[in-house]
Amino acid sequence: MPNLVCTGATLQCSFGSTPATFAASGTQTSAGTPVGVVTDIEAANVPPFGMCLSLSNPQVATATAAAETFTPQPCLPVLASPWVPGSAQVTVSEVSALDDASQCTCAWDGVVTVSAAGQVAVSDQ
Repeated sequence: MPNLVCTGATLQCSFGSTPATFAASGTQTSAGTPVGVVTDIEAANVPPFGMCLSLSNPQVATATAAAETFTPQPCLPVLASPWVPGSAQVTVSEVSALDDASQCTCAWDGVVTVSAAGQVAVSDQ
């Protein structure tokens, strides 16, 4: 069963040089940590992944052409559509919760995945 993605989760972009730390937009929590939803795609939710390594990114393409050698540029994720598939069992304010089986795509062809969900196991003891 997938884990919920919470504030502090580790994300990775297939064209990013470093991981990024997720920040959920809502107030619904799991063990006191805010839980993400599939519409958490803004810069406040998904920060940059270091340097962008995609030639589909116009900044990378322009810098590479000017330098005549591959030249990564600072990452600025452009996530245009929600995470998919999202949780089939958990919703937050009628929006699917974000789970670690979900991914989303950057306009520059990167695929953003969840490396560590950030959900803390809860015990009733």
